[in-house]
Amino acid sequence: MTKKPLRFLCPNGHLGFAPIKTGSFYRGVETKPDFILADSGSDDIGPGPLGSDTSTSPLEWQKHDLEHMLLAARKLGVPMIIGSAGDTGTNSRVDLYVNIIKELAEKHDLPKFKIGYFYSEVSKDYLAQKMKKGQVIKGLDGRPDLTPEELDKTDRIVAVAGVHPYIKLLDMGADVIIGGRSSDCVIFAAPAIRAGFPEDLAYYLGKVLECASFCAEPYGGKETVIGTITEKEVLVTAMHPEQRCTVASVAGHAMYERSNPYYEYVLGGMLDMSNCRYEQYDEKTCRITGPKFIPSDEWRVKLEGSGKVGERYIGIAGIRDPYTIQNIDKVIEWARAQARERFGDTGYELHYHVFGRNGVMGDLEPVKEIRSHELCIVVEGIAPTKAMAEEVAMIGTRQMFYARLPEVKGTAGGAAFVVDEVLPASPAYIWTMNHTVALDDPMELFPTFLTEAGK
Repeated sequence: MTKKPLRFLCPNGHLGFAPIKTGSFYRGVETKPDFILADSGSDDIGPGPLGSDTSTSPLEWQKHDLEHMLLAARKLGVPMIIGSAGDTGTNSRVDLYVNIIKELAEKHDLPKFKIGYFYSEVSKDYLAQKMKKGQVIKGLDGRPDLTPEELDKTDRIVAVAGVHPYIKLLDMGADVIIGGRSSDCVIFAAPAIRAGFPEDLAYYLGKVLECASFCAEPYGGKETVIGTITEKEVLVTAMHPEQRCTVASVAGHAMYERSNPYYEYVLGGMLDMSNCRYEQYDEKTCRITGPKFIPSDEWRVKLEGSGKVGERYIGIAGIRDPYTIQNIDKVIEWARAQARERFGDTGYELHYHVFGRNGVMGDLEPVKEIRSHELCIVVEGIAPTKAMAEEVAMIGTRQMFYARLPEVKGTAGGAAFVVDEVLPASPAYIWTMNHTVALDDPMELFPTFLTEAGK
């Protein structure tokens, strides 16, 4: 007997980072999808939110998206699923979203429903015990295997869940699921796999939907798309009147954000997209066949860890003088020398981002010569205390004004400041962990819970 297709509505590729566009969302809702889902996490925001256990997305924007999704899901009577809650999927972010859902249920007098949720945080002690027993915590993407020193530098760790806790919570009767840190695609793959659809297509469904309208053209973020899975294919359709899911836009998105454009790794296996076939199904819809899911020989889960480096201040300087631009490295070295004279060689960090030369790509910038008539230089001062970080940034910024270049005869200085002071910024963190650890059970690090909301 042929399975009834399932339809998945995704309104946002990073819930809360910018508000969903409600016009295309409600066009999608009118088609009565079977699930309303969104990923809420991203490493694009850097290690700071994970390490500090905060969200980079404004709370009101997160509430905005959750409110629209919840009301639509409850009206239709379909599950709502959120993964990697609050940008990072830490335990506190999961709790935040569960509480928001409860508050929204009370605000709108919603009938009683079940909220399922799971945690993804991993204790340092758990990994230390594994290492003491001789288990290797393998590094990814060229990182060395985890050492006790790197573990010690880490403030917070999350494991990246697969489909398993989502399937379990659906089995438990959850109407709304708030997930801890998860692979993006598993949020969508889990209900499809639970319903008996092929893993090959289910994981591809998740891959194409995870960033919502990023798989459509012309480009427009935060617009809704709908993915449909059958036993033989995945269909993805743009809901915005002026967007289309085309062979080019969907195939291009499948290669997005990966070192190998064809492979997507999750807990339990790897999605191979090298033999995918893309066809234009109708004006707004692309049809995909041919993905292959390859199960792994062991359960290995990805770990993300973040550790604090120090407090941080930022200075901003502009340079228009052609001679100073030609000698910008000498100007920066002069400023660094003044910081060393004050603080020595260690115990702080001083970074310069030269926009107009290589401020975006740094040493990877292929254009080596400066072609701009002006530069913007962002200075980062990082130190153990806020007072010291402020002074490091102040010296690093202001001393560019006083840099002594041999051909300069005036005293007006070669740098101008956007504001005279340096500005407090969030503390500086680094990624301390991009590794995998072996598990005996794919649910080992992901405890599940069930609660209720509404009247």
